[in-house]
Amino acid sequence: MDIVIKLSQFLLSLSLLIILHELGHFIPAKLFKTRVEKFYLFFDVKYSLLKKKIGETEYGIGWLPLGGYVKISGMIDESMDKEQMALPPQPWEFRSKPAWQRLIIMLGGVTVNFILAFIIYIGMAFVYGDTYVANADLKDGVWVTNPAIENAGIKTGDKIIAINGKKMDRYDDIAKNLFMASEVTVERNNEIKTIKFPINIINKISNSGVKRSLVEMRIPFVVAGFEENYPNAKAVKTGDILTHINGVPVKYADEVASQFKNFSGKTIAVTVKRGDKVVQSTLKFNNKSKSGVYYAQRLPYSNLEKLNLYKINRQKFSFAESIPIGIKTGANGLVEYGNQLKTIFNPKTEAYKEVGGFAAIFNIFPNTWSWEAFWSITALLSIMLGVMNLLPIPALDGGHVMFLLYEIISGKKPSDKFLENAQMVGFVLLIALLLFANGNDIYKAIVK
Repeated sequence: MDIVIKLSQFLLSLSLLIILHELGHFIPAKLFKTRVEKFYLFFDVKYSLLKKKIGETEYGIGWLPLGGYVKISGMIDESMDKEQMALPPQPWEFRSKPAWQRLIIMLGGVTVNFILAFIIYIGMAFVYGDTYVANADLKDGVWVTNPAIENAGIKTGDKIIAINGKKMDRYDDIAKNLFMASEVTVERNNEIKTIKFPINIINKISNSGVKRSLVEMRIPFVVAGFEENYPNAKAVKTGDILTHINGVPVKYADEVASQFKNFSGKTIAVTVKRGDKVVQSTLKFNNKSKSGVYYAQRLPYSNLEKLNLYKINRQKFSFAESIPIGIKTGANGLVEYGNQLKTIFNPKTEAYKEVGGFAAIFNIFPNTWSWEAFWSITALLSIMLGVMNLLPIPALDGGHVMFLLYEIISGKKPSDKFLENAQMVGFVLLIALLLFANGNDIYKAIVK
């Protein structure tokens, strides 16, 4: 069932983004009286799943879910319709329109992507408001959950003050920015330290084999479940909070986990909080220091509040207040993704090894249906789609825009033959990138 929920979210988000992107080309094309022959969700290689012709346009759904397209008459695109291009230009064709109109048509898709992201963020601010834990309230610092971050110099208990020189006001800011960090400022034992991360930290994080987040808020050891064939299911119960080990008080799960390593083959006394009761019990460990007890690695904000661990800040916004907040969130998303691309294109970071394809996108979606998560991921993907389409690669919108800008500035239109060759080069590059990204996914699935 989990995979069905993930797949449903993935396909719905992808379909929404593709349709709206192509609609961004379709609307200005129709406004400028340019004929649109096809409007397709997914690619109809050889055949279509569904199709219906309305007026001069055939609308349909293809079987290959690698994107979508609109086929505009008189345009050198992925269809490579050389027969049509060999005929004399017609007034309704793309090539017959002024350069400024062609430019607007080509920029329509990415414009819709960016507008969509801003609209989603505005809507999310209005509907969900803002819920967060202030960084200042993490009195005992963070819990480092990834060995690559620990090896880089961050320790559990450190208070992360700034990342890349930017002050961290919220816990969520830490979790979001640490992945791209080059320099982290921490407070440790009342001393301020600046820690330099290795330039290939992204690759090290990926190779760590740990798929959890890099850091977490420090939380108590809350029993979440048990391994089969372990005796401790009767000693403690799901929901118990472990408070003492051999009479020694413990506050956080990370402290408990580190102490458990010392109890190979032993039975130890523990104290747990069970609702309003304090219960004395024991835990038995095998020769590999395993108790078979799972603990909650994360707790919902509502639980953190009930346990009186952290203050949960909540803000609600009017629709008018949501507009600048959504625009700021979208703008920050654009800047952050731009910085990620710069990192990927820098070979020294080795971040290119972590580029993923459809499987990587699929895995972003949660196993349970959450509209808040769905819209947040869709907004991010919309920004990514917009930025990627603006790259000056022939066959992408950015490639067409590049040649149109050249035409507008120089007054010279590139020949159809040149554009056809450029389109083929761009198509080969895109296929290579597609194979590389999805090949990375396959490699990670097999090796890591």
